[in-house]
Amino acid sequence: MARLKEFYSDTVAPAMREKFEYGNPMEIPRIEKIVVNMGVGKAIESSAQLDSAVKDMTAITGQQPQVTRARKSISNFKLREGMPIGCRVTLRRERMYEFLDRLVNSALPRIRDFRGVSSRMSGRGDYNLGLKEQFIFPEIEFDKIDASRGMNITLVTSAKTDEEGRELLRLFGMPFRN
Repeated sequence: MARLKEFYSDTVAPAMREKFEYGNPMEIPRIEKIVVNMGVGKAIESSAQLDSAVKDMTAITGQQPQVTRARKSISNFKLREGMPIGCRVTLRRERMYEFLDRLVNSALPRIRDFRGVSSRMSGRGDYNLGLKEQFIFPEIEFDKIDASRGMNITLVTSAKTDEEGRELLRLFGMPFRN
């Protein structure tokens, strides 16, 4: 069992139940999935850029990403419908908890001048986090990087309000700014 999954059942769930006074254990919010998305604008010019992004994301998440394609043509960007422009991964269960553990405990503290992440939520208890560089993850070797790519990480929770979602992530160790 993943370390954070065990931590959720032993520590986080009882703390959430005590704070929000849930009657039913199924009401206690939990993380449902984590979606990692990486847009690769340079993939229009060079497919090697996309291959490199897919390789990096596979190393970071431990799962083969799905290549995303353009929905419509945009002539100003020299983009045609169906061209590959990025990749994404949806993590659930064990891999989700292991990724969250690595994100919170090893990747985020490696950001230069890190003072915490914003505590703004989506309005429905979900959290979006944008990263500017993929080499904050220890799985990526700095010497073998051809370009710096950012990514968007979405933590989807079953929380009904932002307050519940924020508290859930805070208990998991998400370093929010004060």
